[in-house]
Amino acid sequence: MPRNIVLAASLPDRLYDMYLDPTLHGAFTGFPVTIAPPAGAEFRAFGGAISGTILHVEPKRLIAQTWRLKNFPASAIDSILVLSFWREGQGGRIEPVHANVADEDFAGVSEGWSKFYWNPWKAYLSAAGA
Repeated sequence: MPRNIVLAASLPDRLYDMYLDPTLHGAFTGFPVTIAPPAGAEFRAFGGAISGTILHVEPKRLIAQTWRLKNFPASAIDSILVLSFWREGQGGRIEPVHANVADEDFAGVSEGWSKFYWNPWKAYLSAAGA
């Protein structure tokens, strides 16, 4: 996974809000999403292919959640995703950390971030005029 993702949003606050808003999250991924900011809220994306729980939020700064693909082996522990949001020039930057991804799906998850999140998010922001 890339170390830093720079997206053409007016502020990092907008990126944070877009990730936690089910309508906007679904708009840039192209799939319905269940997500809410409070700790303990469930997360489901891509038709249930990804699931998890919000562990912690620092408003406008950080989101931590458990994260699991449906094809992770039953014996695999949930992975942990931490997204931190920063100002980058006139826009925003996301610093992702995704730990404990099942060995059997590491390559797919790593490739999937660009294919299903970063590239569509960039395209969405570009089309919306950020």
